[in-house]
Amino acid sequence: MFSVYNMEECLQVKLEKLSPLPSNCCIYRVPERLRQINEKAYTPQVVSIGPLHHGKANLQFMEDHKQRYLRYFLQRAIISFDEFVQFIKLREAELRGSYAEKIELSSDKFVEMILLDAGFIIELLLRYRFRQLQKKDDHIFHKPYLIEDIWYDMWLLENQLPFFILEDLFALAAIEIPEQHENPTIITVTYEYFKGLEAVQGNRLKFPPYTEARVEHFLDFLRICHLPSSRNQEKQEGQQYRKGKTVPSVTDLHQAGVRFSLSKSNDLFAIEFKNSTLHIPRLKLQLETESLFRNLIAFEQRHYSENYINDYVFLIHHLVNTAKDVELLVQNGIIENWLPDKEAASTLINNLSRGTTLLADRFYFSGLCKGLNDHCKRTCYKWRANLKQNYFNTPWAGISVCGAVFLLILTVIQAVCSVIQALSQPKNIS
Repeated sequence: MFSVYNMEECLQVKLEKLSPLPSNCCIYRVPERLRQINEKAYTPQVVSIGPLHHGKANLQFMEDHKQRYLRYFLQRAIISFDEFVQFIKLREAELRGSYAEKIELSSDKFVEMILLDAGFIIELLLRYRFRQLQKKDDHIFHKPYLIEDIWYDMWLLENQLPFFILEDLFALAAIEIPEQHENPTIITVTYEYFKGLEAVQGNRLKFPPYTEARVEHFLDFLRICHLPSSRNQEKQEGQQYRKGKTVPSVTDLHQAGVRFSLSKSNDLFAIEFKNSTLHIPRLKLQLETESLFRNLIAFEQRHYSENYINDYVFLIHHLVNTAKDVELLVQNGIIENWLPDKEAASTLINNLSRGTTLLADRFYFSGLCKGLNDHCKRTCYKWRANLKQNYFNTPWAGISVCGAVFLLILTVIQAVCSVIQALSQPKNIS
């Protein structure tokens, strides 16, 4: 019979075997509440990177390509295979600690996986940046052109390697590219690889050697690119967002006389309301938009106390509620819609907001929302907007209204003159 004493002894042994939790973890499983919304957005479709999807049957066909890329990487490097293995073994504890869950792989299998995946990634980045390194029999950059599918898999939260191991192996390899004046760094080739994303363009200065920004992995690199620039880091006017207070939609704002203008800034957070005009940076809606933002939100919720991406998606969702809202922003050049239609665009934005959380005392756009709500409360703006949108929306409509007003004024003048004339005539005294 199992005694209380045996239970206590068994539990005590388990407690003594508990290892300390790593303080450097930065790669997490996506929370189930987010995964249920759109599982495909978080799941690699072509290539597994790191241990969380390692060994999945549907991704095995890429292992041969990874091995070929590792072989080319080793040929370019100035140190040997064994030296790379020994270096990774020295960093094994730190590498394992980068994952929020225990990795059930033996030391040898873990080190082999890290070297294979890291070598593949570095060779991929080099070939992307320097086209002369691509081979004719390369199935990634040539038929069947797997590069685009791999691109989508590289920002998934569960599909990451710690950035420090890529930096270290890249530096150890000391690869020289023919006919290049400067040798590349892992930051420069990463930037070139993701430069096709709107938020990445022009943000090279956010990274070393220009700043001391620490990059955890590729998804973190993309988050840093999306963050507000230093001049906009402060919460807008320090206002607290009141829960239950709705952010007006674009249609509501339009009816209240707000104009919309494409901001010249590439900073997504540079949304400003000045002189009855809402300035918004361009938002490009593409097939990859949902996957990218979902993974950014999942990472932010797991790793950071700041909710920049979360707050941006929350705001855009409330501004763009319907296809009409999308249409108004497309007309003003703010939304660049690459989806099938405006209904698909509004659906994507509304779906993105599922899973976002609002911390009222930290909401980045509190000041902006207060300004928009205050504007909508003023009746004079609504009257003026109503006149403009319903009676002066085209030159001909404006001319017709002016003509009608003119005729009305003439009629009133004629009536007044008739009354005056009648009153001024002397009365006949019989």
